[in-house]
Amino acid sequence: MSSGAVSPQLMLHAYAQGIFPMAENAEDPELFWVDPKRRGILPLDGFHISRSLRRFLHGHDITATLNCAFDRVLHHCADREETWINPTLHANYTALNEMGCCHSLEVWDNGDLIGGVFGIAIGGVFCGESMFSGRTNGSKVALAFLTTHLRNCGFGLFDTQFITDHLQTLGALEISRAQYRSRLAEALALPAAITDQPLPNVHNVLQRRTQTS
Repeated sequence: MSSGAVSPQLMLHAYAQGIFPMAENAEDPELFWVDPKRRGILPLDGFHISRSLRRFLHGHDITATLNCAFDRVLHHCADREETWINPTLHANYTALNEMGCCHSLEVWDNGDLIGGVFGIAIGGVFCGESMFSGRTNGSKVALAFLTTHLRNCGFGLFDTQFITDHLQTLGALEISRAQYRSRLAEALALPAAITDQPLPNVHNVLQRRTQTS
């Protein structure tokens, strides 16, 4: 499919139907639609914080922000040897951020950006696109804050698209396409917004994980 045919509005419509665009690599101008038979999700009440991650959170001056460094997070996520974020997707993600539909959560250690994650929010669904670690545990910390925040804001589904060994260690599950579509429909109807609540702090994240473990 021609990249020029994929607009921010078309992307939002596609995500609401359970499909999403990707490129083979950053240099490939073409996009293709993906509708996996098996879908990865990260249960908002099932994120796993290991003892080592708990010690990391206790031992560092960690804070989180929302959409304060979207361009930097997107750049880091795309700046890899292998990436599916081509210039068209990069431009559309930026446009969706300006529209208030694509968001980044950044985590900082004493003022240094150590990790982040970005994705598209529709209703009570957060479609995670990519994450990065600038330092050990950076992406794990970002996901810990994001799952807590999404739950606090009334979201019902965190879509990770695919499942990886890394995500599985954090509590991610793989479900069928039919199960995903059912959960997607339910979550889309939720009156949630990612700006409904202030971002949690480290204490809030650890307290939430204790309550749901």
